[in-house]
Amino acid sequence: MRQTLVAGNWKLNGSKESIQTLVKGIADGMSGVDGKAVAVCPPYVYIPMVSELAAGTGIAVGAQDVADQESGAFTGEVSAAMLKDVGCQYVIVGHSERRSLYCEKDEDTAAKYVAAQKEGLTPILCVGELLEERESGDTENVVAKQLDAVLSLAGVESLANAVIAYEPVWAIGTGKTATPEQAQEVHAFIRGKIAALDASVAEKVQILYGGSMNGSNAAELLAMEDIDGGLIGGASLTPDAFLAICTA
Repeated sequence: MRQTLVAGNWKLNGSKESIQTLVKGIADGMSGVDGKAVAVCPPYVYIPMVSELAAGTGIAVGAQDVADQESGAFTGEVSAAMLKDVGCQYVIVGHSERRSLYCEKDEDTAAKYVAAQKEGLTPILCVGELLEERESGDTENVVAKQLDAVLSLAGVESLANAVIAYEPVWAIGTGKTATPEQAQEVHAFIRGKIAALDASVAEKVQILYGGSMNGSNAAELLAMEDIDGGLIGGASLTPDAFLAICTA
């Protein structure tokens, strides 16, 4: 049986003071999180502090992005080895904001995925469609293309040591919402696509929902057969809101 994972993506938010309060609040509520894995992904500069604060609490630490290079003249980049060195276990790759705001291509995401796994990090691979792609009935083609970039470079067996997060981009911060059934449909498609290549990997891989999960809709979403947790944005920035999802 797959373990549920709830991962908080803090994005470009936080200060030393607010993060100390946030991590302590989450840690204090971990006793009520039964059987779920919990991770937080702070901005790069706060990762060492969060790793120290989270030590011994059961909270894992991840990063929001990673370079596809190991070292060298790449100003502003952070390598997978560096992330591992400061306590990361996870790293998000291919988030919709990286794809849209920073023009990251599927091939770039695949290279980052490989770089992360090479250093023993677990990539959280984000896939998902825009509103116009959803309305044109192109969801499965878009998601398949994003997955295929990784599969062609790393192979299906690599997904045994990875997490997938489905982000319906059209349902994030737009006022539109995906129903649990709509989310499940895409999760089932992803798992079925993987199963066609390797059934055992498909059964094992965690597929998270990244479309504005919160305390009021988490239980219904997590009840779906192929939804194994959530990649949480805004609701991960306050302990009560995040823990409400973790305990759903």
